[in-house]
Amino acid sequence: MTQITIVANIYANLGQIPLVQAELEKLIAITLGEPGCIRYELHRDNNDPAHFMFYETWATRELWQAHMNRPHLAAYMQATDGAVSEFTLNEMTSIG
Repeated sequence: MTQITIVANIYANLGQIPLVQAELEKLIAITLGEPGCIRYELHRDNNDPAHFMFYETWATRELWQAHMNRPHLAAYMQATDGAVSEFTLNEMTSIG
Protein backbone atom coordinates (compact mmCIF):
# COMPACT_ATOMS: atom_id res chain seq x y z
CA MET A 1 0.00 0.00 0.00
CA THR A 2 0.97 3.61 -0.51
CA GLN A 3 2.14 5.77 2.35
CA ILE A 4 -0.10 8.68 3.25
CA THR A 5 0.93 12.17 4.28
CA ILE A 6 -1.29 14.19 6.58
CA VAL A 7 -1.13 17.95 6.99
CA ALA A 8 -3.24 19.15 9.90
CA ASN A 9 -3.62 22.87 10.60
CA ILE A 10 -4.81 23.90 14.05
CA TYR A 11 -5.59 27.48 15.02
CA ALA A 12 -5.85 28.25 18.73
CA ASN A 13 -8.14 30.95 20.05
CA LEU A 14 -6.31 33.97 21.42
CA GLY A 15 -5.58 33.41 25.08
CA GLN A 16 -5.62 29.63 24.56
CA ILE A 17 -2.32 29.28 22.69
CA PRO A 18 -0.32 27.84 25.64
CA LEU A 19 -3.07 25.29 26.40
CA VAL A 20 -3.39 24.14 22.79
CA GLN A 21 0.37 23.89 22.36
CA ALA A 22 0.78 21.87 25.55
CA GLU A 23 -1.99 19.47 24.52
CA LEU A 24 -0.57 19.07 21.01
CA GLU A 25 2.89 18.35 22.42
CA LYS A 26 1.41 15.54 24.56
CA LEU A 27 0.40 13.73 21.35
CA ILE A 28 3.90 13.49 19.89
CA ALA A 29 5.63 10.74 21.88
CA ILE A 30 2.63 8.44 22.11
CA THR A 31 1.81 8.84 18.40
CA LEU A 32 5.40 8.17 17.31
CA GLY A 33 5.08 4.82 19.08
CA GLU A 34 1.96 3.79 17.18
CA PRO A 35 2.08 1.13 14.48
CA GLY A 36 2.64 2.66 11.06
CA CYS A 37 3.70 6.12 12.23
CA ILE A 38 6.74 7.16 10.20
CA ARG A 39 6.76 10.91 10.91
CA TYR A 40 4.77 13.08 13.32
CA GLU A 41 6.17 16.60 13.47
CA LEU A 42 4.56 19.58 15.18
CA HIS A 43 5.31 23.06 13.81
CA ARG A 44 4.23 26.58 14.78
CA ASP A 45 3.95 29.46 12.34
CA ASN A 46 6.72 32.03 12.84
CA ASN A 47 4.32 34.90 12.08
CA ASP A 48 1.18 33.59 13.79
CA PRO A 49 1.75 31.90 17.16
CA ALA A 50 -1.85 30.67 17.18
CA HIS A 51 -1.25 28.51 14.07
CA PHE A 52 0.09 25.00 14.60
CA MET A 53 0.66 22.37 11.94
CA PHE A 54 1.27 18.64 12.17
CA TYR A 55 3.15 17.05 9.28
CA GLU A 56 2.61 13.30 9.41
CA THR A 57 3.59 10.27 7.37
CA TRP A 58 1.84 6.93 7.89
CA ALA A 59 2.59 3.54 6.37
CA THR A 60 -1.05 3.13 5.26
CA ARG A 61 -4.32 5.05 5.41
CA GLU A 62 -5.78 2.29 7.58
CA LEU A 63 -3.08 2.74 10.23
CA TRP A 64 -3.66 6.51 10.20
CA GLN A 65 -7.39 5.90 10.62
CA ALA A 66 -6.63 3.67 13.62
CA HIS A 67 -4.60 6.56 15.07
CA MET A 68 -7.56 8.90 14.65
CA ASN A 69 -9.66 6.62 16.86
CA ARG A 70 -7.16 6.26 19.71
CA PRO A 71 -7.96 7.44 23.25
CA HIS A 72 -5.19 10.05 23.36
CA LEU A 73 -6.79 11.94 20.48
CA ALA A 74 -10.15 11.86 22.23
CA ALA A 75 -8.44 13.23 25.36
CA TYR A 76 -6.86 16.02 23.28
CA MET A 77 -10.27 16.92 21.81
CA GLN A 78 -11.82 17.08 25.26
CA ALA A 79 -8.95 19.12 26.74
CA THR A 80 -9.05 21.68 23.90
CA ASP A 81 -12.83 21.92 23.51
CA GLY A 82 -13.58 25.60 22.86
CA ALA A 83 -9.86 26.50 22.61
CA VAL A 84 -9.44 25.82 18.86
CA SER A 85 -10.95 28.24 16.36
CA GLU A 86 -10.20 26.30 13.18
CA PHE A 87 -8.96 22.85 12.17
CA THR A 88 -8.25 21.61 8.66
CA LEU A 89 -6.84 18.28 7.61
CA ASN A 90 -5.46 17.24 4.24
CA GLU A 91 -4.76 13.65 3.21
CA MET A 92 -1.99 13.67 0.63
CA THR A 93 0.08 11.26 -1.42
CA SER A 94 3.66 11.96 -2.44
CA ILE A 95 4.12 12.24 -6.19
CA GLY A 96 7.79 13.02 -6.34
